[in-house]
Amino acid sequence: MSAVPVYRWRLAPPGYATLRQLRAQGLRPGGQDVAAVLERPRKRRGPLVAYLYRIDQAKPVRPMTPAKEAALAKATAAQQVCPHCRRDAGYRIPRSLGMCVPCADAPELAA
Repeated sequence: MSAVPVYRWRLAPPGYATLRQLRAQGLRPGGQDVAAVLERPRKRRGPLVAYLYRIDQAKPVRPMTPAKEAALAKATAAQQVCPHCRRDAGYRIPRSLGMCVPCADAPELAA
């Protein structure tokens, strides 16, 4: 296994992209290993690291199938139902609260 090249922030050669940049182009790594690493130095902690993949070896994103779309819709709907009042909150219930905001703000529940 060869060593992975390390570049300083914003100095990577063309032809490399991060996962987010690949996704914005409609691509995915497609099983390839990390081709390079970007490092952004910080003063008091270790450097920020970003992994780069080769664009020419990337593959197109797989299309969403009807079954996968239905499963995602079901999971999203389950995260929107308040476990306390059993109503659809219309937004994803925050894990920090564990219930919808009106239930969390109710004074009788705080006691």
